[in-house]
Order: sequence, then structure tokens, then C-alpha cells
Amino acid sequence: MNTIIKQIKTIPLLLLGLILSNTVSAQQTLSLKDALNYAIENSAKVKKSKMDIEGGRYKVQEVRAQALPQITGNAGLTYNPIIGQLVADIGGTTQSFKMGQKWNSTAGVQLSQQLFNQQVFTGLQAARSSEEYYNLTSQYTEEQIIELVAGNYYQVLVNRQQMNVIDTNIKNVKVIENIISNQYKNGLAKKIDVDRIKVNLTNLETQRSQILNAITQLENQLKFSMGMPVSANITLPKTELTEVTQLPELSDSLNFDNRTEIKLLDNQDKLLSLQRKAYVAEYYPSLALTGNYTYSSQSGSFDFLKSSNTAIGFGSSAVGLTLKVPIFNGFLTRSKIRQADVDIRKAKEDRRESVNSLNLAYENAKIQLRNNINTINAQKKNAQLADEIYRSTQNNYNNGLANLTDLLDTENSLTEAQNSYIQALLNYKIAEIQLIKSNGNIKSLAK
Repeated sequence: MNTIIKQIKTIPLLLLGLILSNTVSAQQTLSLKDALNYAIENSAKVKKSKMDIEGGRYKVQEVRAQALPQITGNAGLTYNPIIGQLVADIGGTTQSFKMGQKWNSTAGVQLSQQLFNQQVFTGLQAARSSEEYYNLTSQYTEEQIIELVAGNYYQVLVNRQQMNVIDTNIKNVKVIENIISNQYKNGLAKKIDVDRIKVNLTNLETQRSQILNAITQLENQLKFSMGMPVSANITLPKTELTEVTQLPELSDSLNFDNRTEIKLLDNQDKLLSLQRKAYVAEYYPSLALTGNYTYSSQSGSFDFLKSSNTAIGFGSSAVGLTLKVPIFNGFLTRSKIRQADVDIRKAKEDRRESVNSLNLAYENAKIQLRNNINTINAQKKNAQLADEIYRSTQNNYNNGLANLTDLLDTENSLTEAQNSYIQALLNYKIAEIQLIKSNGNIKSLAK
């Protein structure tokens, strides 16, 4: 994944981390592609999803360990203040014998190896599928971050373009204010006209302040969603939102092969089936190889694992097979299997609902794209017409052929038409993102 941020000129990828950590206050120009790649590299959610992948690998190792030999060592030291005795009848005479010595010490090693345990083997399969699940979850997280960042990115562009509209209108109104003020000084205009234009100018400046605050908040939200320090300064290109391509070719049906959501559901089905298989395996017997070796020492005085005239040391070992056959557990296993069957049926319903939901999103995205293309074309023409009307009215006003009310009305209509056109561009881009996501190609935005 590439991360590119432009700071006056293109900055090499390898220097990006150093630049951001040391010069967060410097201006950085971000294209949409740059923003998405940066988010993929730095988003906390993406990073945590990759940590889940790492944890999944360790989970596989944990389960695999149950199928490997289990070796344990042990040692012990026991002091017997009072030694127990064995009473025996020898030739009609009762005699007693001390059983052992005051000091006993032992050390040994034990080995256990599963030869057949269906639960362990099924668990290993499930662990591998879990690792695949974490990979898919990480991929899905990246797709969600791309969708979120792209939406935030276009929101910033929209508000910046609305700011440009307001700035242009303020400039035009100031020109009119200057003309009316001069006319008023010369007795050619009324004071009410001067006041009305000042009110209109104040309203525009208030709108500008509100949009400026909105831009700051949206930029902070964009940086946060990218995983970028909120204190960093960024600049977005001015041309990206106006680049609306022709309506893409739309297919009648949706191919789910590329959808990560469906892959996740398929993997979930696999995990649930393995879970059921693990429950069924509780009916199976298990067979394990066992072995041990122990060295013991007994003495009347303190020692540890010694062998001498006063201490007796000896070793012992054993090798065997342990077979466990489940007979009856109060129908516990049967209940688990039936619960697993319910979970599998529920998962099938979830998949059916998800497929329907994805189809719905795809059809809605197609409708939105078609509508937005028509709206963009209509609003573009409407904005051009409003601009022509405004200029004509302004010219008529300058020549005394139109009153101030007509001029202010056309100015407001122009602002509304321009903002409607910009909003139509945003709606198109959002619908375009949804369509790309529906086709399973949302990562193409970052390439």
C-alpha cells in the first residue's frame, strides 16, 4: 500500500513518516488517492485488524500444541516426622515394620502424546479457518475505512466550493455596495437601499463564517478517520469534485464473488460446521500414548536424590496407552449439537438477508447515479442561466432599468443554483462510491 502526501512538491514515500512526525504544521496537499492510502497505513482500526491476524496465527499454534507431545517434569522432597508402620502376622507373631524413611525425594519426567483425538484435530481445522476469518475481517475493515474517508473527503471539497461561491458573492455585493454608497452620497439612492445591501452583505459574511467553521470541523473529521494527527494542516485539490465522468456501464445483476461480506459469511458457515463437528467428536473415543520415568531416593537423614550406605535410590519407568470411551454425559453433547444446528440455520438466514441487502444497495446506487447525472446536467445549466440573469440584472440596475430588489433576488437565486449544483456533484460521488463498493472494487479508489 502506497502513502503519498505532497508538500509543495512530491515527497518520497520513505520520508512520509518522518515528515508527519516532525512537520505536522506544514501544509500538505492530499488527493483522494493519497488520503485513502494514508488511512490504510495509519488508521487505528486497520492496525488493530492486522493485529488480529497476528493473534490468529498464535491461536493456530495454540491449538496445534494440543496435538504435539506434552512433556512435564516434576520433583519433590518430603519429610516424615512420624513414619507409618505396616503390621503383619508372621508365624503367629504380630510384627510391625516402618514404611519408608524420614526423607523421601523424587524427580521424574512424563510424556503424553495424542494418537487419536477427533476434538483436537477438528479444533486445528477451526483454528486455520479462524486465521482466514481474521484476514477477511482486516480486508473488510480496510474497505470500511476507504468508504468513510472518501465520504469525508468529498464533504470537505463540497464545503470548500461553497466557500468559493460565498466569496464570489461577497465580492459582487461589495461592488454593488460601493456603487450604492456613492449614489447615496450624490443623492441618487435612498438610505434604505444602503441599509438593505449592508444587511445582505452581513448575511453573506455570517454564512461564510459558518461554512469556514464547518470546513475546519470536517477537515478534523477527515484527518481523524485517516489516522492523521488533527493538528496537521492539509490542503485538498480544487478540481477533484468537478471531475464527473460519464455514467458507467451498469449490469443488471450483482456478482458476489468479490464481496468481502459474503466471503466472511461463507467463512462463518465453515466455522459453525467445524464447531458442530467438534461437538460430534465428543462421542468419539480418544487414544493417547503415555510414558514416565521417576527416580526416587529415601534416607534417614536429609538428602535429595542421593544413593549411599544410608540412602536408597532407585528408578522406575512405565509406558502405556490410555483409551477414553465416552459412555453417558446426561445428553450434554446432544444438546450442544442441536444448538449448533440452530446456529447454522440462523447463519443461512443471515446470508440470505445479506445478499438481499447487497442487491438493494446496488440497485439504489444505480438509481442514484442515473438521477444524479440528470440532476448535475440540469443544475449546471440552471447555474449558468442564473449567472446570466444576474449579470443582466446587474447591468440593468447600473443603467437604472432594474431596482435593488430585483438585483438582490437574482443574486440569491444565483447562490442557490450554484450550491444546488455543488450538492448534486457530492451526491453523485457518494453514489459512485456505493456502486464501486457494490461491485467489490472499492479498493480500486486507493490504487
